[in-house]
Formats: sequence, structure tokens, C-alpha cells
Amino acid sequence: MRAVQYRTIGGEPEVVEIPTPEPAPGQVRLRVTAAGLCHSDSFIMGLPAEQYVYGLPLTLGHEGAGVVDALGDGVTGVAVGDSVVVYGPWGCGLCHACARGAENYCPHAAGLGIAPPGLGAPGALAEYMIVDDVRHLVPLGDLDPVASVSLTDAGLTPYHAIVSSLGALTAGSTAVVIGAGGLGHVAIQILRAITGATVVALDISDEKLELASQVGAHHVLRSDPSAVEAIRSLTGGVGAEAVFDIVGAPPTLELARQVVAVNGVVQIVGIGGGVLPTGFFSTPFGASVRAPYWGTRTELMEVLDLARSGAIHVEVERYTLDETPAAYRRLHDGTVRGRAVIVPGA
Repeated sequence: MRAVQYRTIGGEPEVVEIPTPEPAPGQVRLRVTAAGLCHSDSFIMGLPAEQYVYGLPLTLGHEGAGVVDALGDGVTGVAVGDSVVVYGPWGCGLCHACARGAENYCPHAAGLGIAPPGLGAPGALAEYMIVDDVRHLVPLGDLDPVASVSLTDAGLTPYHAIVSSLGALTAGSTAVVIGAGGLGHVAIQILRAITGATVVALDISDEKLELASQVGAHHVLRSDPSAVEAIRSLTGGVGAEAVFDIVGAPPTLELARQVVAVNGVVQIVGIGGGVLPTGFFSTPFGASVRAPYWGTRTELMEVLDLARSGAIHVEVERYTLDETPAAYRRLHDGTVRGRAVIVPGA
């Protein structure tokens, strides 16, 4: 089969021929119908050799959708032909976190050598992929896999951050979303769908600010120091009850620190390398800072339900498997509108 692999530290991903995998007992093989690209892929491919821990060659792709193609011995609960998406943060399946469906916070996965697809295990950027357990599949039903696959991360990750901040997002509150790209434009829609907050979107790109307006942001601002005074003005000097930093770089975290309200919350969603000191003389009294990771399986079901209702959608650019390296370059350059999705069968 054909797959997209990261094969050399510092190199570009390559389209290669590799053997088609067979499912072992308990495993499921999918014929991949769609795979999403993510900035975290670019992040790990940019790591120096001494920090890279994901193995080589690595078949990329942690956002996956497919049709069940083959079942390993003992598998029940799905049938060949079922359309599904992959719940990516795989855990041990046995601990308290996993029992709650929160495998994203499994404390044992790393020690047991369990890694998410595309982030250690072979991922979805291939014609076929192996899913280790049926519990990591969520029925897609009649949703379009190409339009929906990015919800497994670009929808689930901001949804998890927003749900954990609902106490701050009452009617009359203000939510700031820093970064209106792949995750950010979905976060705006989720905020509009499940909260009463006024949504302020920030970005350095006029095109992404235009997208933010189109998907429901009440206000859009350039992500620069002038945004601090603008947000303070919009909130009567109070600041934002919740700030979702989808970038996570030092300048955006500093901006988040300056605009969060007393007793507010900053959610550092992006992996831009920034660190936000908290405490007296740094963040406002009562403000909390959180670094959420992905989301729970239940929350993924809820995100898909929002999509079925029409409350949220993902702006998608489609590419073939052969076009994946070029799509990663566009992603790196910040020129993708919404989310890049690879369609292996195209």
C-alpha cells in the first residue's frame, strides 16, 4: 500500500510503498477514507534528533476516518463496511482515566509504550491503517468523512478546552480565541453553539480574520499589542473571562496574560513553545492557567453530534496522497484555509 512517512530527521515526509498491514487479534483494519494534517505533525518533524522520540520511519496522520476493512480474531462491536473515525489518544484501557473515556490523560500509556496513531504508532496517512482496539473507533454514520475527519482533533481539542471552562462562560462573558486557523475557526463555532459568551477572535492574517467573522466571531482583531486595549475597551475594562490560545507562542501567551479577567481562565491549546508564569504580580487574582490535551471519547461523540446538527463545520482543503508533502508546506507557511485533508482514494 502507499503511505506518507517521516523517514529522516529534518527531512520532508515522503510517499512510499509499504506492506499492507494485517490485523492481529483484537485489532481492526480500516481502509482510510480521509486523514487530516495538523501543526503538531510539523512540530514533531521539526524536532532535533535528541528530542525526537516517535520512531522512524513514522507513518503520519493522527486524524483518521475510514471504513472497517478487516477484523482481527475476537473483535466485536463493529462490522466490515462500517464508517468510523479514530479516537486518537490511546491509553491503557484499564486505569481510572481510561474508564472515564479520558484516555488523553492515561498516566500509564507512555510507560507501556502505547502511542497515538501518527505520533508513534502507524497513522492514517496511508491507504490502510490498524486500530489497536475497537474502543478507539467512533461511528461516523452519515457524516462525510472528508468534512468530518478533522473534528477528531481540530474539533475535539478546542471542545475539551471549552467544556472545561464552561463555568467562566456564562451569558454576558467574553471569550478570546487567539489564532483563527484550523483549530481556532472550529473553537469559535463551538463557543457560539454551547455558550452565551461574546467571542473575540485574534490573528495576524486578514484572511483568517475574515474566516473568523464568517464562522461567527462577534469581533475580530489583529493579534498584536493593540489588541489588549481593544479587548479591555470591549469588556468595560474587565478583560476576558476565558482566553483560548490556539498558538501557544511567547507573544500570544503574553497577550493572554494581559487580557484575562480576574478569576478568569487561560487555556494554552497551541504548542508554540511558550510558557506562562502564574502567581502574584503575573496573572490576575484568581486566574487559572491550563494546558489541556486532546479530549475524551465521549466528547468526540458530542463534537460529531454538533456537526450532525449543523452547529459546527470544518473548512477543508482536499489533497491526494501524492500531494501531501506540498500540503504540509502550505500548512507550515500558514496558507491553508481551515484544515488540510488527504483523501487516499482520490
